[in-house]
Amino acid sequence: MKGVLKKMSDVSLGVSSNSTKKEKMNWGSTIAYAIGSSGANASFYMINNYLMLFYTDIVGLAATAISLIMLIARIWDAANDPMMGMIEDRTHTRLGKFRPWLIVGPPFLALFNILTFTVFPLQGVAKAVVCGICYIGAGMAYTVVQVAINGLVNRITNDSQKKMTVISIAQIANQIGQIGVAAVLMPIILYFSGSDVANAKGYFWGTFILCVVTVPMIWFSAWKCREVSVESEEKASVDSPKEKKNVLQSLKLLFKNDQLAVAVATTFLSCVGIIGRYGLLSYYIIYVVGSYTIIAPVFSIMSFAQMLGNVPLPYLTAKFGKKNIYIVANIISAAAMVVLFLCGQTTVPVVIALSALIGFTGASGSITYSFVCDCVEYGDWKYGIRDDGLAFSLMSFGVKLAQALTGAIGAPLLIAVGYVANQPQAPETVTAINAIINIVPAVMLVISILPVMLFYKLDNKTMEKVTAELVDRREKR
Repeated sequence: MKGVLKKMSDVSLGVSSNSTKKEKMNWGSTIAYAIGSSGANASFYMINNYLMLFYTDIVGLAATAISLIMLIARIWDAANDPMMGMIEDRTHTRLGKFRPWLIVGPPFLALFNILTFTVFPLQGVAKAVVCGICYIGAGMAYTVVQVAINGLVNRITNDSQKKMTVISIAQIANQIGQIGVAAVLMPIILYFSGSDVANAKGYFWGTFILCVVTVPMIWFSAWKCREVSVESEEKASVDSPKEKKNVLQSLKLLFKNDQLAVAVATTFLSCVGIIGRYGLLSYYIIYVVGSYTIIAPVFSIMSFAQMLGNVPLPYLTAKFGKKNIYIVANIISAAAMVVLFLCGQTTVPVVIALSALIGFTGASGSITYSFVCDCVEYGDWKYGIRDDGLAFSLMSFGVKLAQALTGAIGAPLLIAVGYVANQPQAPETVTAINAIINIVPAVMLVISILPVMLFYKLDNKTMEKVTAELVDRREKR
């Protein structure tokens, strides 16, 4: 497998600069980064998938308390992401900007994850407050780790196309990790519950074991990865620190980078379609296709297909350009959703086949991470602005804003078209559900590619020039 990936990268990673040609693909850092990225994503699996169930069935929180906790957490996320990005950007150590946070952050993430799935002997308001503190604490710790892992990818190599390779391999590792955790975690929870129904003890030990596995994975990436792309910059910063900018100054300078604005905008718009569709996809399968039994296969196949879709991305983006592949993949995905809508109450094989195609082309989401990497390099080259953490935190904010928006409008949309839970739906309601889950996301995907088509200009040739000139500048310092 490593040989195949190396061959793929050798085909796709050539650049015109002598400086960048000297830089070989660092497979140790690449694999370490993939392991750390997978660990970071898996570390939040319990909260992403089981927190609501834990709150309602185990802790016994009221729906109003859960909604308030989630609302406060979302509001805090809006401020926390860019704040943490700025803090990490201003970290100057011999280890670099991001690796120290991958050492410090994981123990706190583990601690708050475990506390979040702990039942405290409290009642009423006190119980809700403690649950909220633990959940928000876990979210803050996750932001520390996620901003660091996202920023690190932009500093372990100079070459734009090599970053695409690293991101693709990391996304494959993430999908493998998600599939593996999904397969074993609930059996572990049930084992410690001592029953075929999960209880508080099972959730606690399931979370504990997940943390024991994921923390060393993140630490491994901090140990093995090297922030080689700006080592001279880091040394200069340690020996002679630059004047620090406040948040408003940093944001003002960052917003001069029009290409970063395009990358964040397309990420937000595409996530509205994709995240919104995933959140409501079960309703389509149950009430339009008419089958409960294929819910798990559809989700599993989409995840597996997305993993496979990341394999050819380094080669395809090198040969045809990131922008072109991103546009084509989103158009194909949108077209598959339209076909699903037109098929109406179609057969299971058609749903499976088109869902696999949507999952495969959905791997294009990895390209948005590479867009941000290129935008950071472009900002450094054109404006002398290099805030990796803040740039990736803005991207993360776009994703979280999409999650909040789709979470807020999903259920009201279903109710507005006449949906009644656990009942046969009227024909017009079935058609409307089909449209909400296929046509609306398809439209959002098409809209999301417009900023890239119209305004994104960082093609492979441009990035070769940017990378070469930045390397030359750093070597002359």
